[in-house]
Amino acid sequence: MGRVEGKVAFITGAARGQGRSHAIRLAEEGADIIAVDLCDEIPNVTYPSATEADLAETVRQVEALDRRIVARKADVRDRIALQAALEEGLAELGGLDIVVANAGIMIMAEWQDTTQEMWDQTIGTNLTGVWNTIMVSAPHLVERGGGSMILTSSAAGIKGLPFLHPYVAAKHGVVGLMRAFATELAEHSIRVNTIHPTGVNTPMGVEGGDGYMGFLERHPRVGAMMTNLLPVEISEPRDQSNAVLFLASDESRYVTSLEMTVDAGNTQY
Repeated sequence: MGRVEGKVAFITGAARGQGRSHAIRLAEEGADIIAVDLCDEIPNVTYPSATEADLAETVRQVEALDRRIVARKADVRDRIALQAALEEGLAELGGLDIVVANAGIMIMAEWQDTTQEMWDQTIGTNLTGVWNTIMVSAPHLVERGGGSMILTSSAAGIKGLPFLHPYVAAKHGVVGLMRAFATELAEHSIRVNTIHPTGVNTPMGVEGGDGYMGFLERHPRVGAMMTNLLPVEISEPRDQSNAVLFLASDESRYVTSLEMTVDAGNTQY
Protein backbone atom coordinates (compact mmCIF):
# COMPACT_ATOMS: atom_id res chain seq x y z
CA MET A 1 0.00 0.00 0.00
CA GLY A 2 1.32 3.44 -0.95
CA ARG A 3 2.17 6.09 1.61
CA VAL A 4 -0.67 8.36 0.40
CA GLU A 5 -2.91 5.63 -0.99
CA GLY A 6 -6.46 6.79 -1.74
CA LYS A 7 -5.73 10.45 -1.10
CA VAL A 8 -6.32 13.41 -3.43
CA ALA A 9 -3.66 16.09 -3.87
CA PHE A 10 -4.14 19.60 -5.29
CA ILE A 11 -0.89 20.88 -6.83
CA THR A 12 -0.25 24.30 -8.36
CA GLY A 13 2.47 24.93 -10.91
CA ALA A 14 2.16 21.29 -11.93
CA ALA A 15 3.01 21.48 -15.64
CA ARG A 16 6.72 20.81 -15.17
CA GLY A 17 9.66 21.18 -12.79
CA GLN A 18 8.99 20.65 -9.11
CA GLY A 19 5.22 20.64 -9.57
CA ARG A 20 5.28 17.79 -12.06
CA SER A 21 7.75 15.93 -9.89
CA HIS A 22 5.47 16.31 -6.86
CA ALA A 23 2.51 15.02 -8.86
CA ILE A 24 4.44 11.97 -10.04
CA ARG A 25 5.93 11.19 -6.62
CA LEU A 26 2.57 11.40 -4.87
CA ALA A 27 0.93 9.35 -7.64
CA GLU A 28 3.64 6.70 -7.25
CA GLU A 29 2.50 6.35 -3.65
CA GLY A 30 -1.20 6.09 -4.47
CA ALA A 31 -2.60 9.64 -4.68
CA ASP A 32 -4.90 11.03 -7.34
CA ILE A 33 -4.00 14.52 -8.56
CA ILE A 34 -5.67 17.84 -9.32
CA ALA A 35 -3.05 19.75 -11.31
CA VAL A 36 -3.18 23.42 -12.26
CA ASP A 37 -0.74 25.68 -14.06
CA LEU A 38 -0.80 29.08 -15.72
CA CYS A 39 0.67 27.66 -18.97
CA ASP A 40 1.36 31.15 -20.24
CA GLU A 41 4.03 33.84 -20.34
CA ILE A 42 4.55 36.42 -17.59
CA PRO A 43 6.38 39.63 -18.58
CA ASN A 44 9.91 40.08 -17.15
CA VAL A 45 10.38 36.32 -16.59
CA THR A 46 13.47 35.53 -18.66
CA TYR A 47 13.22 31.73 -18.80
CA PRO A 48 10.60 29.93 -20.95
CA SER A 49 7.25 29.46 -19.24
CA ALA A 50 5.39 26.17 -18.99
CA THR A 51 2.95 25.34 -21.78
CA GLU A 52 -0.27 23.40 -22.15
CA ALA A 53 1.81 20.66 -23.77
CA ASP A 54 3.88 20.49 -20.57
CA LEU A 55 0.71 20.09 -18.51
CA ALA A 56 -0.46 17.35 -20.87
CA GLU A 57 2.83 15.56 -20.28
CA THR A 58 2.22 15.69 -16.52
CA VAL A 59 -1.16 14.09 -17.17
CA ARG A 60 0.44 11.38 -19.32
CA GLN A 61 3.04 10.51 -16.68
CA VAL A 62 0.52 10.36 -13.83
CA GLU A 63 -1.89 8.23 -15.85
CA ALA A 64 0.99 5.91 -16.73
CA LEU A 65 1.13 5.16 -13.00
CA ASP A 66 -2.53 4.12 -13.15
CA ARG A 67 -3.67 7.10 -11.08
CA ARG A 68 -6.40 9.59 -11.90
CA ILE A 69 -5.60 13.21 -12.67
CA VAL A 70 -7.65 16.29 -13.52
CA ALA A 71 -5.55 19.07 -15.07
CA ARG A 72 -6.69 22.63 -15.65
CA LYS A 73 -5.13 25.86 -16.85
CA ALA A 74 -5.50 28.48 -14.11
CA ASP A 75 -3.61 31.46 -12.72
CA VAL A 76 -3.03 31.32 -8.96
CA ARG A 77 -3.40 35.10 -8.89
CA ASP A 78 -7.04 34.68 -9.98
CA ARG A 79 -8.89 33.14 -7.04
CA ILE A 80 -12.12 32.62 -8.98
CA ALA A 81 -10.36 30.69 -11.74
CA LEU A 82 -8.31 28.73 -9.21
CA GLN A 83 -11.39 27.76 -7.22
CA ALA A 84 -13.20 26.69 -10.38
CA ALA A 85 -10.29 24.42 -11.33
CA LEU A 86 -10.24 22.88 -7.86
CA GLU A 87 -14.01 22.34 -7.82
CA GLU A 88 -13.88 20.62 -11.21
CA GLY A 89 -11.20 18.29 -9.93
CA LEU A 90 -13.09 17.51 -6.75
CA ALA A 91 -16.27 16.79 -8.69
CA GLU A 92 -14.40 13.97 -10.40
CA LEU A 93 -12.03 12.77 -7.68
CA GLY A 94 -13.91 13.38 -4.43
CA GLY A 95 -12.61 14.98 -1.21
CA LEU A 96 -9.30 16.74 -0.75
CA ASP A 97 -6.44 15.56 1.50
CA ILE A 98 -3.22 17.23 0.36
CA VAL A 99 -2.44 20.74 -0.91
CA VAL A 100 0.90 21.62 -2.48
CA ALA A 101 1.16 25.37 -3.14
CA ASN A 102 4.11 25.19 -5.51
CA ALA A 103 3.49 27.74 -8.29
CA GLY A 104 6.11 30.47 -8.41
CA ILE A 105 8.26 32.70 -10.60
CA MET A 106 11.67 34.28 -10.25
CA ILE A 107 12.70 37.65 -11.71
CA MET A 108 16.32 38.58 -11.12
CA ALA A 109 17.48 42.21 -11.00
CA GLU A 110 19.64 44.48 -8.90
CA TRP A 111 17.63 46.57 -6.47
CA GLN A 112 17.88 49.80 -8.44
CA ASP A 113 16.63 48.07 -11.61
CA THR A 114 13.64 46.37 -10.00
CA THR A 115 10.40 47.88 -11.27
CA GLN A 116 6.94 48.11 -9.76
CA GLU A 117 5.76 45.60 -12.34
CA MET A 118 8.44 43.09 -11.30
CA TRP A 119 7.44 43.51 -7.67
CA ASP A 120 3.71 43.11 -8.39
CA GLN A 121 4.20 40.06 -10.58
CA THR A 122 6.41 38.30 -8.05
CA ILE A 123 4.32 39.09 -4.98
CA GLY A 124 1.15 38.28 -6.90
CA THR A 125 2.29 34.83 -7.94
CA ASN A 126 4.57 33.77 -5.10
CA LEU A 127 2.66 35.16 -2.11
CA THR A 128 -0.90 36.11 -3.06
CA GLY A 129 -1.04 32.96 -5.18
CA VAL A 130 -0.15 30.85 -2.16
CA TRP A 131 -2.75 32.66 -0.06
CA ASN A 132 -5.37 32.06 -2.76
CA THR A 133 -4.44 28.37 -2.86
CA ILE A 134 -4.87 28.07 0.89
CA MET A 135 -8.14 29.97 0.91
CA VAL A 136 -9.84 27.92 -1.81
CA SER A 137 -8.64 24.57 -0.46
CA ALA A 138 -8.85 24.94 3.33
CA PRO A 139 -12.66 24.54 3.50
CA HIS A 140 -12.35 21.18 1.77
CA LEU A 141 -9.71 19.97 4.22
CA VAL A 142 -11.93 21.09 7.10
CA GLU A 143 -14.82 19.14 5.58
CA ARG A 144 -12.54 16.12 5.17
CA GLY A 145 -11.64 16.22 8.86
CA GLY A 146 -7.97 17.08 8.35
CA GLY A 147 -5.14 17.05 5.86
CA SER A 148 -1.75 18.42 4.95
CA MET A 149 -0.73 21.68 3.29
CA ILE A 150 2.80 22.02 1.94
CA LEU A 151 3.83 25.52 0.85
CA THR A 152 6.92 25.98 -1.31
CA SER A 153 9.18 28.63 0.12
CA SER A 154 12.93 28.71 -0.57
CA ALA A 155 16.32 29.17 0.97
CA ALA A 156 15.38 32.77 0.14
CA GLY A 157 12.56 32.42 2.65
CA ILE A 158 15.16 32.08 5.40
CA LYS A 159 17.97 34.39 4.28
CA GLY A 160 18.27 37.44 2.06
CA LEU A 161 19.63 36.11 -1.22
CA PRO A 162 20.84 39.00 -3.41
CA PHE A 163 19.31 40.37 -6.63
CA LEU A 164 15.93 38.90 -5.77
CA HIS A 165 14.36 41.19 -3.19
CA PRO A 166 10.72 40.75 -4.36
CA TYR A 167 11.27 36.98 -4.39
CA VAL A 168 12.90 37.07 -0.96
CA ALA A 169 10.02 39.14 0.42
CA ALA A 170 7.44 36.75 -1.03
CA LYS A 171 9.18 33.61 0.20
CA HIS A 172 9.55 35.06 3.70
CA GLY A 173 5.86 35.92 3.49
CA VAL A 174 5.04 32.29 2.66
CA VAL A 175 6.62 31.32 6.00
CA GLY A 176 4.35 33.83 7.72
CA LEU A 177 1.31 32.32 6.02
CA MET A 178 2.45 28.86 7.07
CA ARG A 179 2.81 29.85 10.71
CA ALA A 180 -0.51 31.69 10.85
CA PHE A 181 -2.53 28.97 9.13
CA ALA A 182 -0.80 26.18 11.05
CA THR A 183 -2.07 27.89 14.20
CA GLU A 184 -5.63 28.53 13.04
CA LEU A 185 -6.20 25.26 11.20
CA ALA A 186 -4.72 22.97 13.84
CA GLU A 187 -8.09 22.55 15.55
CA HIS A 188 -9.30 20.93 12.31
CA SER A 189 -6.34 18.48 12.26
CA ILE A 190 -4.84 20.31 9.30
CA ARG A 191 -1.05 20.48 9.24
CA VAL A 192 0.72 23.32 7.42
CA ASN A 193 4.46 23.26 6.65
CA THR A 194 6.95 24.86 4.26
CA ILE A 195 9.78 23.37 2.25
CA HIS A 196 12.88 25.42 1.54
CA PRO A 197 14.84 24.22 -1.49
CA THR A 198 18.28 25.30 -2.57
CA GLY A 199 18.67 25.63 -6.34
CA VAL A 200 16.68 22.98 -8.21
CA ASN A 201 17.36 21.54 -11.65
CA THR A 202 14.34 23.09 -13.37
CA PRO A 203 14.00 25.80 -16.05
CA MET A 204 13.52 28.40 -13.30
CA GLY A 205 16.43 27.10 -11.26
CA VAL A 206 18.87 26.74 -14.15
CA GLU A 207 17.91 29.18 -16.90
CA GLY A 208 16.39 31.65 -14.46
CA GLY A 209 19.62 31.62 -12.45
CA ASP A 210 22.00 32.03 -15.38
CA GLY A 211 22.13 35.79 -14.85
CA TYR A 212 23.64 35.38 -11.41
CA MET A 213 27.19 35.14 -12.72
CA GLY A 214 27.11 38.62 -14.19
CA PHE A 215 25.72 40.03 -10.95
CA LEU A 216 28.32 38.20 -8.87
CA GLU A 217 31.15 39.51 -11.02
CA ARG A 218 30.02 43.02 -10.12
CA HIS A 219 29.26 42.19 -6.47
CA PRO A 220 31.63 39.34 -5.47
CA ARG A 221 31.22 39.83 -1.70
CA VAL A 222 27.78 38.18 -1.74
CA GLY A 223 28.89 35.14 -3.72
CA ALA A 224 29.29 32.91 -0.66
CA MET A 225 25.56 33.18 0.03
CA MET A 226 24.90 31.00 -3.02
CA THR A 227 27.13 28.15 -1.81
CA ASN A 228 25.74 24.84 -0.56
CA LEU A 229 27.38 23.26 2.47
CA LEU A 230 27.18 19.79 0.95
CA PRO A 231 29.32 19.25 -2.18
CA VAL A 232 26.50 19.63 -4.72
CA GLU A 233 25.76 22.53 -7.02
CA ILE A 234 22.04 21.90 -7.42
CA SER A 235 19.30 19.55 -6.22
CA GLU A 236 16.93 17.52 -8.34
CA PRO A 237 13.14 18.02 -8.30
CA ARG A 238 12.69 14.55 -6.81
CA ASP A 239 14.80 15.55 -3.80
CA GLN A 240 12.15 18.16 -3.03
CA SER A 241 9.30 15.78 -3.88
CA ASN A 242 10.52 13.24 -1.33
CA ALA A 243 10.15 15.93 1.33
CA VAL A 244 6.66 16.79 0.02
CA LEU A 245 5.71 13.12 0.20
CA PHE A 246 6.86 12.87 3.82
CA LEU A 247 4.90 15.98 4.80
CA ALA A 248 1.83 14.73 2.91
CA SER A 249 1.91 11.27 4.49
CA ASP A 250 0.82 10.04 7.91
CA GLU A 251 4.51 9.61 8.74
CA SER A 252 4.47 13.31 9.58
CA ARG A 253 1.09 13.28 11.32
CA TYR A 254 2.38 15.37 14.24
CA VAL A 255 4.56 17.69 12.15
CA THR A 256 3.17 21.18 11.67
CA SER A 257 4.52 24.74 11.47
CA LEU A 258 7.88 23.35 10.29
CA GLU A 259 10.36 25.05 7.96
CA MET A 260 11.79 21.95 6.27
CA THR A 261 15.07 22.81 4.55
CA VAL A 262 16.03 20.63 1.59
CA ASP A 263 18.87 22.99 0.78
CA ALA A 264 22.14 21.03 1.03
CA GLY A 265 23.04 23.31 3.94
CA ASN A 266 22.68 26.51 1.94
CA THR A 267 20.95 28.39 4.74
CA GLN A 268 23.80 27.62 7.14
CA TYR A 269 25.90 30.33 5.49
